[in-house]
Amino acid sequence: MYAVTSEPQRLADQAHEHWELNFENIGDPHQEISKACSAQGWLTLYANRGSLEFLQSGADWEIEHPKGFFQPGVLALTKEGRVLYRWRSVPSSENLNGTAMRPTPDHVWESIERMIAAGDAANDAFHDDNPVVDQRPPPRILFFAAIIANGWFVKPKSFMYSPGMESIPIRFKKAFSRWLLFLVFWIAALAALPMGWVGGAFASWFVWITIKIRSTVEDMDQQVELWTN
Repeated sequence: MYAVTSEPQRLADQAHEHWELNFENIGDPHQEISKACSAQGWLTLYANRGSLEFLQSGADWEIEHPKGFFQPGVLALTKEGRVLYRWRSVPSSENLNGTAMRPTPDHVWESIERMIAAGDAANDAFHDDNPVVDQRPPPRILFFAAIIANGWFVKPKSFMYSPGMESIPIRFKKAFSRWLLFLVFWIAALAALPMGWVGGAFASWFVWITIKIRSTVEDMDQQVELWTN
C-alpha cells in the first residue's frame, strides 16, 4: 500500500512520521505517478492549480505543491495490473470542491473483495461514482461562516492539519462560537458610537470579507484533470 502526495518527498516523510502511518508515503510534486496512472487507463485525478494562500493561512508549516495539489483518489490493482477498485474526487459544489465526501474504508475493501472473488478473468472495475462516503460537508454558507470566523473575521482561514493541533471538527465548532463575540462587538459599537459610523464600518467590513471569500472560491474552482500531457 502506498500514499502518493503532490508535495515534495520531505513533506511526505513528515506526514508519515506525524500520522504514524504503517505504509509508505511517496512525494510526487511533478505529478509523474498520477499521469502514468492516467496513461495506463487506470485513474485520472483532478488537481487544483489555484493559489495556495488559503491553505497556507491555516498551516504553521510551508505548504508546497509545485504544480497544484491532488484531489483525492483510490486505486487498487493486482500485480498483473487489473483494476480492483478506482475512485476519484470530482470537485463540485456538493463536496465543497473536493474537500469532503471520501469513500469509507469498509466500502472500498468490500468492493475490492468482490472483484477478487470474480477471478482474474474479470474485467477492470468501473469507476465508483456513487460510493458510501464518510460524511457530507456542511452547507456552503456554514463553511464560509466557519472559515471567516477561523480567521477572526479579517480574512478566511483554512482548517489545515498541523502537528499538535486539535481535530478539524473541534476547531470548526470553536470557530463558530466566535460569531457570538462578533455579534456582541457590533451591538456594543451601536450602543457607544453613532449609528452612521457603525453602519459605515460594517459595510466596509462586509465588502472586504466578500472580496476575500470570492478570491478563495475562485482559487478553489481552478481544477484540471491530470492527463498524460
